[in-house]
Formats: sequence, structure tokens, C-alpha cells
Amino acid sequence: MNLTRRHFLGTAGLSVGAAALSALGAEGATAADPLAPKKPHYPAKAKRVIHLFMAGAPSQLDLFDPKPELAKLEGKPLPPSVIGGQRYAFIRPDAAVLGPQFKFAKHGRSGTPVAEVLPHLAKVVDDVCFVKSVKTDQFNHAPAQIFFNTGFGQPGRPSLGSWVLYGLGAESRELPAFVVMSTGSGISGGSANWSSGFLPTMYTGVRFRNSGDTILNVSTPPGVTADVQKDSRDLLKELNESRLAAEGDPEIATRIAAYEMAFRLQSSAPELTDLSKESKETLDLYGIKEPAKPTFARACLLARRMMERGVRFVNIYHEGWDAHSDVVGNSRKHCGETDQASAALVTDLKRRGLLDDTLVIWGGEFGRTPMVETNPALGRSLGRDHHPQAYTMWFAGGGFKPGVTYGTTDDLGFHVAENPVHVHDLQATILHLLGFDHEKLTYRYAGRDFRLTDVHGHVVKDILA
Repeated sequence: MNLTRRHFLGTAGLSVGAAALSALGAEGATAADPLAPKKPHYPAKAKRVIHLFMAGAPSQLDLFDPKPELAKLEGKPLPPSVIGGQRYAFIRPDAAVLGPQFKFAKHGRSGTPVAEVLPHLAKVVDDVCFVKSVKTDQFNHAPAQIFFNTGFGQPGRPSLGSWVLYGLGAESRELPAFVVMSTGSGISGGSANWSSGFLPTMYTGVRFRNSGDTILNVSTPPGVTADVQKDSRDLLKELNESRLAAEGDPEIATRIAAYEMAFRLQSSAPELTDLSKESKETLDLYGIKEPAKPTFARACLLARRMMERGVRFVNIYHEGWDAHSDVVGNSRKHCGETDQASAALVTDLKRRGLLDDTLVIWGGEFGRTPMVETNPALGRSLGRDHHPQAYTMWFAGGGFKPGVTYGTTDDLGFHVAENPVHVHDLQATILHLLGFDHEKLTYRYAGRDFRLTDVHGHVVKDILA
């Protein structure tokens, strides 16, 4: 009898597929139901995550981290001792200093300084934890975006959302557990930002589109009746389950789950995206004037609706913050598009009792330089270059301490002066709030155990409630 290598290994119970399925081993997962809810390592403060990713990198110096010293030095180069061996994407190290471009005021009981172009965030600062000492290893957009989302600067690793889904499973069977939305034409890092990498593809983020069908290939094709669809689905399920039993390949389980989800999405997706039952007060809170029009505000409201329906992780990407020129115009534009809805999301989750166990993340892939980048083609249109050494992010709910600011930068906003927080530290902290020891949430691939934080990362305990 001719016996293939695959058949031999499969019947021996040692196939790659069987090993991968055994690696799913968190409690509750089975080959037939790999998305079953699973218990984390210890009781979690957060059950779900909304990540508002400001792609292109907002200017922390103009929005969150006012530096009067920069105004005094405007037009002069920074001292070489400050710059050291820093590399830049587009400007010379001796570029002139650019002072803060907006007025700042302190807000809330916490007295948190916020720029004038963020009037809505100013109203919720006491619900927010600001981290002003974030650092990253990457200084170009695609690698930095992928690094924040996957812990590695090149495509191929599982994203944060995929790790969360792998570790916790799904709460809802009516909607994808990991959803991705975008308000622009594209992300520098592309789909690598929400890929499952070497994890089974069932853990990949599902992209919601801004036009046409919300999700590709969900609508019933013309001429296909409900009975034909049901019979076809039942037959495919039977064939796939038979093959899964023989092969143990987790990608077959992914295919089964995808067919089942697609069938349920035919009714759940239209219900989710229909905002007609939302009150006018809620629409006004988010700043939604045309409920059917794809905007950042609409995406934020959909994210809240997803949290209510058991979605585990939502990424919303808002592109366009890359202010190499006209940092004033760029910041006004994008703050105008995102500020109200971001603050409304925090307010709405809080009043519905969801903020305590929903983690909201806001920030970009790195910050902007204290020095100016001038584009001669645009006249004296002043911008800032990429700056990985220090930038600001904010967090709300999910176990983060509200109304606090953590970490400081030096007088020029160039280096972290106190309490540095590396991107790997944020990843470890997010997983901690979801109930995981980041060193133990692993997946065996290519002969070793991988994790989101690679071999780095420490939980930042001082910012936990």
C-alpha cells in the first residue's frame, strides 16, 4: 500500500495540524470549536478593546505636551548634545526648532493640559489616562504601525487583536470577534496590522468596508434561494468536518467557522450597521449628521454597538496625520474629524456601564519632532518629521487609572525624562488587563514559542486602577 507522508503523520497523531490544534490548548477550545470562550490566566479587568489608531502620527507637542522652552528657541537649531545620533526620515538634525502651534489650557479636576483643537477630549480628561513617555523602535510609518500592532517591525507576526482572540475566544457567534474599520484610503502597514500571522487564519481581523456590502461575500448571489443556500452550506459543513477529522488542519476549522459566520452575518451585519434606532441625542453626541455616511464618528458608534453585541476587539484606523508640512492645518483637520467622536465613545461607554470592562486606546505609531520641516513647494508651510523617542497616547476604561498623567519628557520634548514606556510595555499592560501574563500567552511556531512582546515588555503597574 502506498502511504503518503501526510497520511502517516496524521494517523500517528503527530501532524503539524494536530500539533497546531493542541497549541490552541486554552480552556474551552476544541478542534470543532476553536473560538469557544476561554479563561485567561487570572481574572481580567477588561473583556474587550477598541483601538483608535491615528495612523500617520499626531503631533504630541501641539496637542498634549506643551513645551514653552520650544517657543523661546523657535528658529534656532537644537543643541547637538540633545540630538545625539538620531536618524530622521526627511530633515537634517540641525533643523530649526518649532514651538507649540496651539494654545493650551488645563482641564478637569486633574488639571490636564489639552490643546484648543481638542475641546471634546478636554471634557473627559478625568476619565482618561495620558501616557506622555511612549517610545518605539521604528521611525517610518509601515514598520512602526506593524510594530505597535504585532510587536515586530516586519509583516508575518500575529496582531494584538489576533492574540486577544486566540487567548479569550469569542463571546458572540453573530458577528466577527475581531473587526477592523478604516476611515481613509489605506494604511501604510496594510493588512499586516490585523493579520493573524502564523496563528490560524480564523484569528485574523475582519475588514468592514465603507461602501457596498459591509463585508465581502456575505450577500446571497442573485438566483440563489434560501433552500439552495442551506443545502449547500450543510453539505460543505459535512465534507469539511469529515476532512477535519482526517487531517486535523486548523485551516479547515477556520473554513467551517467562516461559512457559519457568513450565514449569520446576512442578518446580523445589516442590523448592526442600521443606526435608525439610535436616538438623535446619541447621534449628536458623536457628531453624526448623516448616519449612512462612512466617517470616523460613525465607526466609533458602530464600535460601541459591537461592544454591546459581544465583539472582542475593534480596530479603527484614521489615516492622514503625517504632517510633514502644515502641521497646523493637518492637526485642525484631523482633530475636527476625530475629537468629538473619540470623547463621545468614552462618554457613551461610561453611561451604558461598559467602560469599566472595555479598554479604549488612542494614539499613533510614533510622535513628531520638536524641529521644523519646511516644504519649499508649499511656501512657508511648517511641519514636523517622525519622532520615535517620545510621544503621547491616552487610554480609558478597562482597568486604566482615570484622570492621571504618567511620564514626562524633557524641556524640549525630545527625550523621555521620567517613566519611559516602551511599546512592548504597553502591549504587556494591555494583555495584563485582559487577564494574561504576556510571557505565558504563547504559540509554538517554527520550533519555538512566540509571544506578542517577543522577549521584552513589563507591565506598567503605576497606571492601573
